[in-house]
Amino acid sequence: MPILEKVPHKTVSTEEESGLPKLPVPPLQQTLATYLQCMRHLVPEEQFRKSQAVVQRFSTPGGLGETLQQKLLERREKTANWVSEYWLNDMYLNNRLALPVNSSPAVIFPQQHFQDTNDQLRFAASLISGVLSYKALLDSHSIPLDCAKGQLSGQSLCMKQYYGLFSSYRLPGHTQDMLVAQKSSVMPEPEHIIVACCNQFFVLDVVINFRRLNEGDLFTQLRKIVKMASNEDERLPPIGLLTSDGRSEWAEARTVLVKDSTNRDSLDMIERCICLVCLDAPGDGDLSDTNRALQLLHGGGCSKNGANRWYDKSLQFVVGRDGTCGVVCEHSPFDGIVLVQCMEHLLKHMMKSSKKLVRADSVSELPAPRRLRWKCSPEIQGHLASSAENLQRIVKNLDFTVYKFDGYGKTFIKKQKCSPDAFIQVALQLTFYRLHRKLVPTYESASLRRFREGRVDNIRSATAEALAFVRAMTDHTTSMSASEKLQLLKVAIQAQTEYTVMAITGMAIDNHLLALRELAQELCKEPPEMFTDETYLMSNQFLLSTSQVPTTMEMFCCYGPVVPSGYGACYNPQPETILFCISSFRDCKETSSTSFAAAVGASLTDMQGLCGTAQVAESKPLVTKEKAIRPSQGHQS
Repeated sequence: MPILEKVPHKTVSTEEESGLPKLPVPPLQQTLATYLQCMRHLVPEEQFRKSQAVVQRFSTPGGLGETLQQKLLERREKTANWVSEYWLNDMYLNNRLALPVNSSPAVIFPQQHFQDTNDQLRFAASLISGVLSYKALLDSHSIPLDCAKGQLSGQSLCMKQYYGLFSSYRLPGHTQDMLVAQKSSVMPEPEHIIVACCNQFFVLDVVINFRRLNEGDLFTQLRKIVKMASNEDERLPPIGLLTSDGRSEWAEARTVLVKDSTNRDSLDMIERCICLVCLDAPGDGDLSDTNRALQLLHGGGCSKNGANRWYDKSLQFVVGRDGTCGVVCEHSPFDGIVLVQCMEHLLKHMMKSSKKLVRADSVSELPAPRRLRWKCSPEIQGHLASSAENLQRIVKNLDFTVYKFDGYGKTFIKKQKCSPDAFIQVALQLTFYRLHRKLVPTYESASLRRFREGRVDNIRSATAEALAFVRAMTDHTTSMSASEKLQLLKVAIQAQTEYTVMAITGMAIDNHLLALRELAQELCKEPPEMFTDETYLMSNQFLLSTSQVPTTMEMFCCYGPVVPSGYGACYNPQPETILFCISSFRDCKETSSTSFAAAVGASLTDMQGLCGTAQVAESKPLVTKEKAIRPSQGHQS
């Protein structure tokens, strides 16, 4: 087995010193009332009445709901964060789907212009140098403390996720994966990265004789790797393909791999590395945003760069010969905002270093990087063939487009005295309704980093107020004026904003219901009807999975849908434009990413028109709905 002891993911962080509060447990009755309110307009009336009765039985005084709530309050006392373990397992580690597209997001860097392979390697050397500088800041706890922006700005945020950027590894399991950190009293901190080139893996030591390699050294070593990789007589099977398969399939293949000591040693080097750098071959010449994003999301399959990856490692930097660059991220240790902060730091580092031309030393005494060796039995060859087919299916099935809306951006939305995020979320609801004549449970991630070890909860954007607005916009028989429609838009935005505040202050419903469900599994022989009810199961099928990932530099984030018949919608609001990455699956005949992109453009244009035609309404006070959801302080005990 690997030399290193693998321990459940635990990293040193600064939340104790910063005095962050623990995540509150919302009152049970508040969560159940909000749950019913969120689902009432999304299910048939008869189904809703049945679910209402189920909730009433669950919340009977002295009944199961109260017992579970009490257990949860006790759990809060004993743990740093009462939901983090449940959430991590439910969101990631129990999921058996393949990581590419289904789980791992990508960040696409600005298009680079490499004249030759040396340009590509200079960029990679600069990137690695930036990674080592950033890791040094993390190791010395020198990165500045993040503070909240937007809603409830100014609060300090938990920094724990940063310490998982380079120390995490997702180990495949037959029924559940494990997120591990490297800890050993025998082995030192990792001082190597893995370079993937031509589907081969090489160990690049970044510290030699106690000296960190500079950019010139790194460039020299990368040139050696490219030369070694080009030797076709030495090429080994593309083992990285195994990591692109379903998690149980990869766990089974890994069990076979580790029977051989050569494979164990190679796996150990990969699992202990700081990160991967994937030197990709050029694509098919299409350098559109859409095509570059696909190269990052899945590599184009095994015939292109799809095997030049190791998906279990938290950060894989891709540097393509055609200038397609970015990072693929194993999402379980950290959220998108933390990833973007790190990437912006690296891009700034590279912009500074690009002014210096890095040259290779004419005579280099550095030891050559090492190629990782693999022993492939016929059984492993069978797994590789199956993994290649499965990755090809993922590539063919993904329907993806990058759409830049240039009618306006967040500057215009702020002039309407609205939250840009809430405005865009309502536009997404209008878009979905136009295409499918209904609203569906929608996921929008809300950061909980105001709390100790906080990750995210869900903002449920498919509100009753959004439904009232989208119906008014799509019902051509109505005589409703633009001013009245604008008022409905404002009310929908208000509802979205209120739910957002509720979520970021720890009062949303999804984490709470998840924890109650998990506690019920521990306490009850049979799952309670509350968690087998049709409405509850439907409430967790997110046909629209959305996330705002804003950037201050020229880069963007993308990911796939989370259900077979759903959409992924990642958006990046800029001052004068809004960039959308829309994904769906071709297997589903009801969805189309290009249709969704066109419809979101039409929705945003129509909403701008409403704001323009109703200037008179600006002088009138905003009529808001009676607050049905009131954020509460919850149980702080």
